[in-house]
Amino acid sequence: MNYLDPKNDLTFKKVFGQHPHLLKSFLNAILPLQEGTIIESLEYLPAELAPENPLQKYSIVDVRCKDNRGRQFIVEMQMHWTTGFMQRVLFNASKAYVRQLDKSFKFESLQPVYALSLLNENFQPAKTEYYHHYQIVNIEDTDQQIEGLEFVFIELPKFKARNLTEKKLQVLWLRFLTEIDESISEAPADLLESSEITEALENLKTSAFTRAELEAYDKYWDSVRVELTLQSGYYKKGWAEGEVKGREEGAMLKAYKTAITGFAKNISIEDLKDLTELPRPILEKLKQLFEKYGQDTANHLDELI
Repeated sequence: MNYLDPKNDLTFKKVFGQHPHLLKSFLNAILPLQEGTIIESLEYLPAELAPENPLQKYSIVDVRCKDNRGRQFIVEMQMHWTTGFMQRVLFNASKAYVRQLDKSFKFESLQPVYALSLLNENFQPAKTEYYHHYQIVNIEDTDQQIEGLEFVFIELPKFKARNLTEKKLQVLWLRFLTEIDESISEAPADLLESSEITEALENLKTSAFTRAELEAYDKYWDSVRVELTLQSGYYKKGWAEGEVKGREEGAMLKAYKTAITGFAKNISIEDLKDLTELPRPILEKLKQLFEKYGQDTANHLDELI
């Protein structure tokens, strides 16, 4: 019997979204908590408070938690690094920080917010370190810190089990994320030494999922591949660099404009799919933008990524 990949939207939520004690174990092992500090409570954010997800940003867990010192954490799993990801993480963390204010605006009651981002891609390929901890510090004296926002980015592809300088449970959880996938039928014995990891693995067995869930699991990976294809098209045509010429002459831009014209003429997505050769998820999002911006949709195509 095989396992499923824990980095999928469905599986990650099944393990960490339905079992708060497993998420607590994971966060206490992963986050740079000070000695004597542990996470005590978790609050899963309702949809209306979760960060907005245009197209699909592959944000898997939206959760706010507090440790025994009252510090807040935002947990977010990102499947694909994009040019605007860093700014979005900063925005979401800042929003969580501001939301703590009550009507009396007692700023002294504000507690720090930590943002944890697990990336299934390397965003700093020139560096060998996989764990990146950012703080607000004085440039001339880095010992001076402004408490408020801290960010942790973990590049999963760089993690190697031989990095044994970390906490043991941190290594085990990262191995859980990086070593387990559809090709694994028997989990490594040392992972099973942890009761938390063992329970998490039980939730990844294919037998724990219905046929509909398995179809959703495959559909998620299809969506990821569509996103990667879309991103590749942007970079090839110079979109990431803001090159106007690349935008104007790109075949993909031409397809978008054709689709926008089609929506204005009430042409169905199915017909536009054949006409433009754009994937259905892209056309569906493009239609949402058209319903919002009308003929000005072409000026808002950056919202597709």
